[in-house]
Amino acid sequence: MAKILIVDDAKFMRMTLSNIVKKANHEIVGEAENGKEAVELYRVLKPDIVIMDITMPVMNGLEALRAIKREDANAKIIMCSAMGQQRMVVEAIEAGAADFIVKPFEESRVMEAVNRLLS
Repeated sequence: MAKILIVDDAKFMRMTLSNIVKKANHEIVGEAENGKEAVELYRVLKPDIVIMDITMPVMNGLEALRAIKREDANAKIIMCSAMGQQRMVVEAIEAGAADFIVKPFEESRVMEAVNRLLS
């Protein structure tokens, strides 16, 4: 069972992701609605995996990814993007994201990304 932090500015998206990972018996240790909250919660909660949106207010997912990776080079972060954000996805992978999933979320793809990071 993995401890997972979910980061998205849309409550509906956080709920959708929560339901998918809970169904697979993983634990949601926290939720954040922007990158700044994500970095702060990462420090406190030390989750096994972070699933984080790229486009958010205050601090976007790329900035938060870089900040978390600076503090913990081994952080496992899955980025979420909408279709058509290829450039940002490439940037995220270059910055150390372990994987990415595309909205709208497909349950099988979300779980494939999570399971790959756990193996």
